[in-house]
Amino acid sequence: MNIKELCLRLKLQKKIGYKNMYKIIFQLSSEKEITYQLINELNIDFELRGLVLSAFDNENYSKLIDKICSQCDVITIFDDIYPECLKEIYNPPLVLFARGNLDLLQRRITVIVGSRTPTKYSEQVLQRLIPNIIQDGWVIASGLAKGVDELAHRLTLANHGDTIAVIGNGLNYFYPHQNEGLQQEIFRKGLVLSEYLPDTPPLPFRFPERNRILAGLSENILVTEARKKSGSLITANLGLEANRNIFAVPGPINSNLSEGPNELIAAGAVPVIDYFFDDTI
Repeated sequence: MNIKELCLRLKLQKKIGYKNMYKIIFQLSSEKEITYQLINELNIDFELRGLVLSAFDNENYSKLIDKICSQCDVITIFDDIYPECLKEIYNPPLVLFARGNLDLLQRRITVIVGSRTPTKYSEQVLQRLIPNIIQDGWVIASGLAKGVDELAHRLTLANHGDTIAVIGNGLNYFYPHQNEGLQQEIFRKGLVLSEYLPDTPPLPFRFPERNRILAGLSENILVTEARKKSGSLITANLGLEANRNIFAVPGPINSNLSEGPNELIAAGAVPVIDYFFDDTI
């Protein structure tokens, strides 16, 4: 058994979790063939070893893994295609499930995030800004949520740019449902990424987890309208921790949706004051 298959078996096995999986696979990462003997030599406790052996032996997992690999590409943290910048973040995803153009992972990426209920202001700004970002050679990534995320993906595709969607559920789910057609289009023309097994449903805690991947993939993070306590600010703060460039679109001080970007600017983010984004990097 190779390390990729073991990673998938550990993902399928309940009660292992991220920290234990990390501990296991990095002890075995240099091995070309994973065997019973190597598992028994792992520096882990008895109960965890039992779970690993159970995953190793489970015949049903073979069929599930074949099904997963027929639906999407599986990328482990040990694969060459796995972005180096993503390895820099806290708790990088150990396995990614992808559908689309994997070459986009090797390009320079700007993440655009913002409110799920933006005003026309975000649309007007992004309609003029996104074509210039594309022209400067950037891939545009976002989280395929309602609002600014959706706008970023749609405007990128409309301007013949490349886009990556990082989602907080498995690839076989479409959330929100209204973006099913958009997700299908990104499958064909861009790239959709998830760290969750393909049949994993959306749950609230998975979206903040998704945000760390967006931050990790990015070289730049641009925030338009967003409240002070929002997923967009989580993404930006994670980007700051990872030493990414943070940009924010300033807004009127009487708007709740300007609180997030204005606060970022006050904390040192670069204000976006025209539509020539690359000039400010």
